[in-house]
Amino acid sequence: MNSNGVVEWAVVGSDIGPLLLAATGAGLVSVVFHARPEVREKAVGQLRARLGAEPVESPGSARLAEPIRQFAAYFAGSSREFSLALDWSLTSGFNRQVLRELAAGVPYGTVVGYGDLAERVGQPGAAQAVGAAMGSNPLPVVVPCHRVVESGGGLGGFGGGLETKRKLLALEGVLPQPLF
Repeated sequence: MNSNGVVEWAVVGSDIGPLLLAATGAGLVSVVFHARPEVREKAVGQLRARLGAEPVESPGSARLAEPIRQFAAYFAGSSREFSLALDWSLTSGFNRQVLRELAAGVPYGTVVGYGDLAERVGQPGAAQAVGAAMGSNPLPVVVPCHRVVESGGGLGGFGGGLETKRKLLALEGVLPQPLF
């Protein structure tokens, strides 16, 4: 069991549907899209298995207050960046390296290619591995995997679904807002 013991989680509404946010004593550890009941159950089970702690639903948690506030501000368009303590324990190795570079180096309203991101972490040619790292990102939106796109102009894949990726990029002004 990690030293941060309890994992607290809550589901919050957003412009892209319900999000499950989970935090440990070290910080925000997980963000899960489309957090309907069945998705929620699976996510909580994965947190239990991977963190060795019993996740507790705690919408009023002091640990979650700031993440919830910052997500609301982001979707309202009044904030462009997250400044949250993050618990990186659900990712390691190359994936963690790529995700940290993404979080630090690809600001709001910009995009980066999979290959460019691979180069930034000193692994040119590892574009597919970067794609896999994005797919395993435990902290989407905060660690902005929606900002990673194909060099040819395609959106690339996205764990939350392409519609979600499109909405996030539109919110950030990278893509035009969908007309309908």
